Amino acid sequence: MAAAAPLPEAAVAAERLTKRYGSLTAVEDLTFSVAPGEVVGFLGPNGAGKSSTMRILAGTMAGTSGRASIWGVSVALDPAGAKRHMAYMPENNPLPEDLKVEEYLTLRARLKDVPADLVAQRVAKVMDDCDLARRAARQLIGQLSKGFRQRVGIADALLAEPKVVILDEPTIGLDPHQIVGIRDLIRSLRGKMAVLISSHILHEVEQVCDKVVIINRGRLVAQGRTEDLRRELIPTANFTVVARVDLARLTQSVVTAEPAALLETLASADGWTRYRIALPAASPARESLATVLIAAGFPLREIAEERIGLEDIFIAATRRTPADLRRP
Repeated sequence: MAAAAPLPEAAVAAERLTKRYGSLTAVEDLTFSVAPGEVVGFLGPNGAGKSSTMRILAGTMAGTSGRASIWGVSVALDPAGAKRHMAYMPENNPLPEDLKVEEYLTLRARLKDVPADLVAQRVAKVMDDCDLARRAARQLIGQLSKGFRQRVGIADALLAEPKVVILDEPTIGLDPHQIVGIRDLIRSLRGKMAVLISSHILHEVEQVCDKVVIINRGRLVAQGRTEDLRRELIPTANFTVVARVDLARLTQSVVTAEPAALLETLASADGWTRYRIALPAASPARESLATVLIAAGFPLREIAEERIGLEDIFIAATRRTPADLRRP
């Protein structure tokens, strides 16, 4: 039995990728990678260059310079070889409205060179995985809701069991229930294939992705695990405290525990005052703040650390200047 081919270091790689449209630079010197089996969110404001990058990686558009590869195969030098390892679902994926779902997927399986004796099996598998078999198999695609049309597009992408799947805005225009379904489907792909997913729904990206790549104006501004980016980009931890104490006494107690703390008054009502306390993210006082306030004898109604989500990280990353990116 022949040994399995070794996994490449990167399932998807962009190396100094640049795309210019005349005088407009849509993507500039962009470098990032997706490991085999990894689910990566590809984020950026509108016009940041996300779709251009994904089209270059998918081989539907040529870059101006740099290198794009899929499973170690150059997209520019061997586009057919790269596409054998990859499936791409563009934003607003066009689908024929006059075919039934099963008919369409069977046709697509044959076009993708799925072995003839496996076509029916592969179509049944992806329809089951994408929750199409029970509810939409024999319907015309034109009669389907937006959510089920997106499921058909993802089923199409999975037909040939690609090593890499690139999904551009797969949840655009979906209602919350449909988004949850697509999220669960994408999560199920982790470890089976590399997934690069672009989305404006940052909460969903945070739920399903191992790491994120954030670009702005065509340039990389941040990449890594959410927890690592939180430490890198947001240097403070904010606490909300509701207590019956004046700002001066509260400040004295908190600054004793953490000299770098910053306090501000948010609101007062019925003798209780809501404060925000900002501590350095690495400060040991984060763990002892409640103890400090209780030991000081302040009547305390509430203390809670404000959650820092991917939205906060995204905003901080896209506000970075070129000078920020050059700092070690």
